[in-house]
Amino acid sequence: MAIHSTAIIDPKAEIAADAEIGPYCVVGSDVKIGARTHLMAHVFLEGKLSIGEDNVFFPYCSCGVAPQDLKYKGEASETLIGNGNKIREFVTIHRGTAGGGMVTAIGDDNLLMAYVHVAHDVIIGSHTILANGVTFAGHVTVDDYANVGGLSAVHQFVRIGAHSMVGSRSVIKQNVLPFSITATQHESAIYGANRVGLQRHGFAQEEIEPLQNAFRILGHANLNTTQAIARIEEEIPQTSAVRELMAFIRGSERGFIK
Repeated sequence: MAIHSTAIIDPKAEIAADAEIGPYCVVGSDVKIGARTHLMAHVFLEGKLSIGEDNVFFPYCSCGVAPQDLKYKGEASETLIGNGNKIREFVTIHRGTAGGGMVTAIGDDNLLMAYVHVAHDVIIGSHTILANGVTFAGHVTVDDYANVGGLSAVHQFVRIGAHSMVGSRSVIKQNVLPFSITATQHESAIYGANRVGLQRHGFAQEEIEPLQNAFRILGHANLNTTQAIARIEEEIPQTSAVRELMAFIRGSERGFIK
């Protein structure tokens, strides 16, 4: 185990033998750090925090600290971080609360760029990219392979669908449909299927085109949601991705951006 002489490690912390902890890091008593995870320098970890394998924490990030929710009363909530994540400079990740399931969780192979804020009870899947300055309020869910553009702000209880792309500087107050390109810089809008992202992740053209046509109906056919769903189910091939899109819409209690 490589621990720099200036690091402050609570003796109760559980640290894998091949983890690496750089200068001036602080690791609290309830922290667990998995194999080959690297804290570069000036990283602050506290609370009930479990970190998996092969993660890299860049300087000046803090994880597992108490949430900014004024309802938080010191309950023993936790933070879970999976494997292979890159947590860049000045990222802040807060632990959960009693009002949100007691856990903030991040999956595997995510990139959190500088100054990303992950508030209490946020659940982030795997393979996401969160660009510089993305800010999540509490209770947000981010599904696998989502890509959120820089300086975007996401309202509490919003869900960002799988394989979606959110344009930079967006203010997201409702759910973002899976497989979509969505942005709110000027007016809220779906700009169609996230073609490039879907192609990169192995979706065939025969799967992408029905999604593109479904988004045209949702966003540009002057139909309400019920009418749009009926038309999509009547006219569009019901691929697995289209069925997933329809299930997402039906489960969106907050509504969705269209």
